[in-house]
Amino acid sequence: MGPPHALSATNLLSLFCFFILLATQTADAKIKRYKWEVNYQFKSPDCYKKLAIAINGRTPGPTILAQQGDTVIVELKNSLVTENIAIHWHGIRQIGSPWSDGTEGVSQCPILPGDTFVYKFVVDRPGTYMYHAHYGMQREAGLFGSLRVSVPDGVSEPFTYDFDRSIILSDWWHKSTYEQSAGLSSIPFQWVNEPESLLIQGRGRFNCSALDPSTNGVCNSTSPDCSPYFITVVPGKTYRLRIASLTSLSALSFKIEGHNMTVVESDGHYVEPFVTDNLFIYSGETYSVLVKADQDPSRNYWAATNVVSREPKTPPGLAIFNYYPNHPRKPPPTPPPTGPMWNDTEARLAQSLRIKSHQGYIHPPPLTSDRVIILLNTQNMINGYRRWSVNNISFTLPHTPYLVALKENLTKAFDQTPPPDTYDYKSYDIYSVANNTNATSTNSIYRLKFNSTVDIILQNANSLEPNKSETHPWHLHGHDFWVLGYGKGKFDPENDPKKYNLVDPIMKNTVAVQPYGWTAFRFKADNPGTWAFHCHIEAHFYMGMGVVFEEGVEMVGELPQSVMGCGLTRGGN
Repeated sequence: MGPPHALSATNLLSLFCFFILLATQTADAKIKRYKWEVNYQFKSPDCYKKLAIAINGRTPGPTILAQQGDTVIVELKNSLVTENIAIHWHGIRQIGSPWSDGTEGVSQCPILPGDTFVYKFVVDRPGTYMYHAHYGMQREAGLFGSLRVSVPDGVSEPFTYDFDRSIILSDWWHKSTYEQSAGLSSIPFQWVNEPESLLIQGRGRFNCSALDPSTNGVCNSTSPDCSPYFITVVPGKTYRLRIASLTSLSALSFKIEGHNMTVVESDGHYVEPFVTDNLFIYSGETYSVLVKADQDPSRNYWAATNVVSREPKTPPGLAIFNYYPNHPRKPPPTPPPTGPMWNDTEARLAQSLRIKSHQGYIHPPPLTSDRVIILLNTQNMINGYRRWSVNNISFTLPHTPYLVALKENLTKAFDQTPPPDTYDYKSYDIYSVANNTNATSTNSIYRLKFNSTVDIILQNANSLEPNKSETHPWHLHGHDFWVLGYGKGKFDPENDPKKYNLVDPIMKNTVAVQPYGWTAFRFKADNPGTWAFHCHIEAHFYMGMGVVFEEGVEMVGELPQSVMGCGLTRGGN
């Protein structure tokens, strides 16, 4: 495994200063306690009845409301009876609590049926976040919710509004996650196909008359579960809509008929405000937009979400933007707004380039990096199975969580061979199906020097189908990163870094890489722990599209026994 990274006086001082700052922030902090039970329930979110995973009977689950510096404690009971679970707190950096990241195989053993697990963490940064399942493909079954962190009392934000609302956008299939995962792991390969519905805050509408009678499914268009979600607004007031995408596959556009939106925050960081009538949002991203209720108040308006970056085979998701005192179920008199062209990559790239840090809230990035890792995203074959790969390696999770294995020095728990930092970019043709489509699988990880600065370049390429490259949203656990740049075609390590934005780059935890393009970001490896970095498309991560970073594990405190109990930790060492 090699010796632990030595800690310099500078590293120790910076860590000491951080904890002093955290202690100052949390002097008046509160403890927010939640008691949740997770179980299967029959739900009809799009009028079609199927099993969903609910928290306290609800999907989406309860919204967590906290202030910066608060400690959140979630007592989670797994009542699924036949299935493990784990819940990830997406966007929460888990500083000092890496075992609460909620990532099965990385930070903890899964929570067994009948067991209760306690997640405890500090929400150290205000912003719009979310939580979701991180075991198998359970997120697809509805195990997710909103997590909203407000600024402390007496602290102002660089914008004003009258009311705050959280909205989750998601996609929905009628097949179970078991059927889908079995198809992805089969020969011949069976893709999950496009979702039947798009949901806004857990509600959509499937055309019951289109249901195939041979499925024996139950579809009831009058079910209260699928009555349209409505956002009630008072004329003249300004609303902060905190929009989170928890889709399992789809990139989306979001519009409110007749209204502009001002983008002010993304992934917990303030954006230099800009106005748009359409918001592109990828799985794992969050945005705050300000909307003023300044249109004709005698009627209601549509809020609509549409699939982009994939040829749409799913109808729009619709909600009602309800002007009080109109009845919230009163349908708007006009047709829903149409979405942008699904394959207009230029428009999506243009929005990404518009997102800069707010001038009064810039966190300057380090001007140079200590290490550059270029990750080529491809689709490959392994022994007849279709997989996604990074630098020709498809990722698999070990039975023993990395955090436990490294802390307990269990060197046999995973492959100790380091994965490659790059690929043969000079000769690789990103526009064609690879000459050799075979890949290998591994559970090895990237070991990062603590407090070093790391550049990640995501390089998109062709899949196994000619002339096809997909959009991939990548999410980094445990960190925020500076988005330095986007480009078309193949990344040039000599010239493209000269064009990086080092002045006002936005910080995020999730970023997209467009078809046949590249995305570059920089982060500090300053959070002791083991952290997943993966495509946020559920099926893609399941098929191997991810890596894990380790940094400063020797600085992590004693692990709670509750994160153990699987792999080599079962029954002692």
